[in-house]
Amino acid sequence: MSSAFIVLFVSLCMLSPAWASGGHNAHDHHAVPTLANQVTTTVTIEDDLVRLTFGPIDLPSAHDGDLAASMPKHVFQLPKDMYMVGFKSEVFTKDGTQLPRNYLHHILMLNNDKPSVSCPGEPLFFGGAGLEMTEAKFPDGYGVKLAKGQNLMSVVAFYHKAPPTRDVMASFTMYMARDGASVKEMDVYQVGVNVVCYSKFSQRGADQTDEGIEIKPGVQVHAAPLKFSMDGCVKFAYPHGHDELLLIALENKTRKETLLRTVPDVSMDGTFLEFPPHQVYKNGQGFAVTKSDDYEMVMVHHHPLQKKEDQHGMGNYLLYMTPGACPGPSTAQVR
Repeated sequence: MSSAFIVLFVSLCMLSPAWASGGHNAHDHHAVPTLANQVTTTVTIEDDLVRLTFGPIDLPSAHDGDLAASMPKHVFQLPKDMYMVGFKSEVFTKDGTQLPRNYLHHILMLNNDKPSVSCPGEPLFFGGAGLEMTEAKFPDGYGVKLAKGQNLMSVVAFYHKAPPTRDVMASFTMYMARDGASVKEMDVYQVGVNVVCYSKFSQRGADQTDEGIEIKPGVQVHAAPLKFSMDGCVKFAYPHGHDELLLIALENKTRKETLLRTVPDVSMDGTFLEFPPHQVYKNGQGFAVTKSDDYEMVMVHHHPLQKKEDQHGMGNYLLYMTPGACPGPSTAQVR
């Protein structure tokens, strides 16, 4: 498509209630408010880019609903079948001034017409970003299919402790495969030490909130068991973490293998800076995960002893995988 155009805005009411607001009635306190003067989301498509632009909005802004939205959820459709082969996010002011990455709490991209494999009963979470804002580019020849007419939804939250700032905006740009390109379709599977499925938030422990797991002073190691509900070959792993994170890892306990070991760059006081490109797993050969083996997610934090502020941590991966076994020997991050 050679010229840009605005995709038709679709009302949130077209969503099934269970997916639109986490299974709650639209009139309860979890629903996203629908006020006359809402901040807006626009969607533009030009060539092989699909770009969502959010705002402007004045910060700080409260979070609402199970998915912690700062602004109304937005539903849109694509005019043709497309394959997402990567994405990036940005946060800035209306005049184009770039803002620190920690102004963004999260962007979630959901496919309301395709069920999640990792979170039964929920829509597919197929992309997004937190404060890491890592740019994702999948191995050549692989992508996530977004079909014509499917109801795709964005959920955006800005950091509720951000300093007062006017006209804040964010964007989420999806890189799409060119028309006619040969693309192998990937599933998307989310895993984490913290509870990642919003339908299971009621099962969170007393030390876990929407912000993550409480991090106490000093070094803390958290781990959570994991069973996969599908066999797959992981080609790309998108990491997510918060300030003071030292490490996240995915381990196969049955085979005694560390599959992913991701270390972020942080400042002297532990403030998150980025996941360096060499710490983001990307491999066309991939590594295998199975329904039969036992796995564990691990995260390590250090909370400076002199810091009095509360800190909550997360350690997540969004795993992009083809179904079934890997062709040939698998190639995990750690050998």
